[in-house]
Amino acid sequence: MSPTRSHAPQVAPAYTGRLAMAPVPSLRLPDDAMDPDAAYRFIHDELMLDGSSRLNLATFVTTWMDPQAEKLMAETFDKNMIDKDEYPATAAIEQRCVCMVADLFHAEGLRDDDPSSAVGVSTIGSSEAVMLAGLAMKWRWRDRVGRGKNEAWKGRTPNLVMGSNVQVVWEKFCRYFDVEPRYLPMAEDRYVITPEQVLENIDENTIGVVAILGTTYTGELEPIGEICAALDDLASGGGLDIPVHVDAASGGFVVPFLHPDLEWDFRLPRVVSINVSGHKYGLTYPGIGFVVWRSGEHLPEGLVFHVNYLGGDMPTFTLNFSRPGNQVVGQYYNFLRLGRGGYSQVMQSLSQTARWLGDQLRDSKHFEVVADGSAIPVLSFKLAGDFGYTEFDVSQALRAYGWQVPAYTMPEGATDVTVLRIVVREGFSADLARALYDDMATVLTHLDELKPQGHFNTEQPFAH
Repeated sequence: MSPTRSHAPQVAPAYTGRLAMAPVPSLRLPDDAMDPDAAYRFIHDELMLDGSSRLNLATFVTTWMDPQAEKLMAETFDKNMIDKDEYPATAAIEQRCVCMVADLFHAEGLRDDDPSSAVGVSTIGSSEAVMLAGLAMKWRWRDRVGRGKNEAWKGRTPNLVMGSNVQVVWEKFCRYFDVEPRYLPMAEDRYVITPEQVLENIDENTIGVVAILGTTYTGELEPIGEICAALDDLASGGGLDIPVHVDAASGGFVVPFLHPDLEWDFRLPRVVSINVSGHKYGLTYPGIGFVVWRSGEHLPEGLVFHVNYLGGDMPTFTLNFSRPGNQVVGQYYNFLRLGRGGYSQVMQSLSQTARWLGDQLRDSKHFEVVADGSAIPVLSFKLAGDFGYTEFDVSQALRAYGWQVPAYTMPEGATDVTVLRIVVREGFSADLARALYDDMATVLTHLDELKPQGHFNTEQPFAH
């Protein structure tokens, strides 16, 4: 006996219901509610059109964490970092992280029994951290110029000395806070600034010098010790006394473990503040960063707000207010999970993978390696001659295999130079590196035959 219609099995089609039959509004709120599973499928499927984050070798940002870290972060999405009275454990974890970062960078006056002895704050990546460090330098310059007279700085234009290779956030700081940027040009065979350039460009209105520990263009370390020594000699001879800020966004969680004897941090008395990105080689999902100062005297009290918010006095020095606490929790997980030994092992492994890949690229005879991954696990390289195609052609061809390897021109002073860059991150295994190199060899073979002559030069999907 055949089943009647009333006894027929119920069908809940995933793709032949509303999603397929009626377009979902994308520019206005829909009129009706949507089934949660349907909403999930709609968004999930659209996101498949993104590239794979794990194969995005352009980004420094972490794309893999332990499942236990992901669980902790998911459990704390709803914690508002600013509500310190309501979430005292999260607030305590934030301050512990600041202490650990300050200790890693050899800040002054740290006490094991006093977490407030560390002067710093967690931020939304290094972008906010840079703004805060720049503001502190500007205010100290105002005090220095005014010599106690609050109005003496008016009518003068403060300036900040830095390389043309800085990340765009420094340009934002200068524009937003009325500081003249003094960019030091690169050269076709030099992609970092020099002490001589710094000395030629500072004056009595210079609020500070920015030196980079791991440039985003090549991954190289600027000569921070030499820059500080040159400024020390100038000051000791009765000249200008100019502070240095270190932008350690990329290298701050690498160099202490790969090159522990290199002095670039608060061991150099000229360095007054440092920013670092926890969501880069701090190995935490975005966005988390830190800015720390040598000591309290380098963070003007006038920049710190004491807010009576939801029940208690809360000193705060941030540009943002409400933000999720889960990034800080994720960073704390990494600090506890890895410790100094774990971070050293991770960074050494990443460096080994980067250097292996750099050796293969150099031996291929197609490329000249600019940075071999030994400073931080970042490779930058360019074509070693005219092969009938450009770095942009190589980048575009690799996309067909799923790899996102950016090509871009260098900053002012070296704009005729184009490089490719590979950031080796946690989650980019030695096996994936071998797969990338195999695909690179295939791509080069095809390009040697096709010789597209820079066909993709005008299609530059990556920009600093």
